[in-house]
Amino acid sequence: MGHLFEGTWRDEDHFPTDSDGRFVRKSASFRNQVLADGSTPYTPEAGRYHLYVSYACPWAHRTLIARALLGLQDAISISVCHPLMLENGWVFSEGKAEIADSVNGIDYLHQLYSKADPSYTGRATVPVLWDKKTGTLVNNESRDILRMFTTQFRELWTRKVELAPADLLGQIDETAASFYNEVNNGVYRSGFARTQDAYESAVTELFGALDHWEQHLSTQRFLVGNQFTEADLCLFPTLLRFDPVYVTHFKCNIRRLVDYPNLWAYTRDIFQMPGVAETCSFEHIKRHYYGSHESVNPFRIVPLGPHLDHAAPHGRESLS
Repeated sequence: MGHLFEGTWRDEDHFPTDSDGRFVRKSASFRNQVLADGSTPYTPEAGRYHLYVSYACPWAHRTLIARALLGLQDAISISVCHPLMLENGWVFSEGKAEIADSVNGIDYLHQLYSKADPSYTGRATVPVLWDKKTGTLVNNESRDILRMFTTQFRELWTRKVELAPADLLGQIDETAASFYNEVNNGVYRSGFARTQDAYESAVTELFGALDHWEQHLSTQRFLVGNQFTEADLCLFPTLLRFDPVYVTHFKCNIRRLVDYPNLWAYTRDIFQMPGVAETCSFEHIKRHYYGSHESVNPFRIVPLGPHLDHAAPHGRESLS
């Protein structure tokens, strides 16, 4: 997991941990906002913004699903990197990337960060929302990008799907925040732990949270207000990757997702929504995790299983 130091790329195969061996995720650095009221230099315009993503990354996946559900494909173009993140980080070059960078012609994502800030120090992560008009990086925080898509880009939607109703925003944010550390980041805290205590603490919290949400989803179809919202978009990408990757690669193996009847059916329910399956690439997901983290999987062997049927009936319509 390399990083930029004052605009220069450094390749280092390690993950940031504290003195107790606990994985520490760094905060996003670019937090500018696209606002429809014109109060920032960035206003929603068709064709103005470009989204850099990885099919493997759960954070980027949130934004891809929102783009699909809201019908923003024609308004916001995308580049999709190669599944492996090796010595130069995410790869967007022609002939290697799934969808090469047609806007800036970069080979590696870190070049985009250096272009936006020649003295930038930090990791080069996806998703990235890029402004073609001003030629700069607007935002690299998935929650911000998701909220902009679901509120500020309303006039560009071609599908009227309310993912962030005004009367539920507080509850959506509270819910998404409540499982971020234990679930979304919890799988990484488990997998990148460098001591037994750090691992056991993270994985115990993870499964305690999964137990809670299993019970929560036993009486309602979705997380908030019994309608599909941003909160579900924040949980789904982690659950989708759970059995294929996190159970084995990150040692999150107290239980599998398929051992949770409600969480597993909930995952299938979302997967089967129109437009969602097209954003899901298990090939990219498995190749990335098992092939990119040499310190976790030094021989980069990718497991053949598990065989999961995401198209199986979920039966959750009765909870609506």
